[in-house]
Amino acid sequence: MRISGPNGPAAPASSTAPRRSNATAFSLPQDEAAAPPAAAGGVRTVGGIEALIALQGVEAPEERRRRAVKRGHTALDLLDEMKLGLLSGRLEPAMLLRLKTLAGGLKDLSGDPRIDQVLAEIDLRVEVELAKVETAAG
Repeated sequence: MRISGPNGPAAPASSTAPRRSNATAFSLPQDEAAAPPAAAGGVRTVGGIEALIALQGVEAPEERRRRAVKRGHTALDLLDEMKLGLLSGRLEPAMLLRLKTLAGGLKDLSGDPRIDQVLAEIDLRVEVELAKVETAAG
C-alpha cells in the first residue's frame, strides 16, 4: 500500500526555481573577540536553611493537641509507676529521671484551653511528687 499526501513519505522534489549563486552567506566578524560565557550564578534558596528549620517547627493544631494528650497520658502512667514503686519500697532512679524530663514538656501549650488546664494540673502533681521524693531522700 502506498501512502501519499502531506503525512506520507516525501518524494524528491525537483526545484524549478533557479538557485541564487550570489546570495550572501552568514559569517561572524573575525576582529571582535568572542565574549567568554558568563559564570552561572549559584543556586539561590528561597529562605535558606533557617526557613526550612522554621517550617519543620510548624505543626497543625490537631498534631499539637495529639502530642499534648500523649504527654499527659505518659505523665499519668509514670505517676502510677512512682506510686507502685513507693508502695513496694523500690523507687527506681531511672523512673524519676524520666518523670523529671517529662515534666518540662508538660508546660508546652496544645492550643486547647481545656487540655492545657489538665496538663497544668498533671504538671503540678508531678512537681509535688518529685518534691516529696527529694525531701524524703535528702
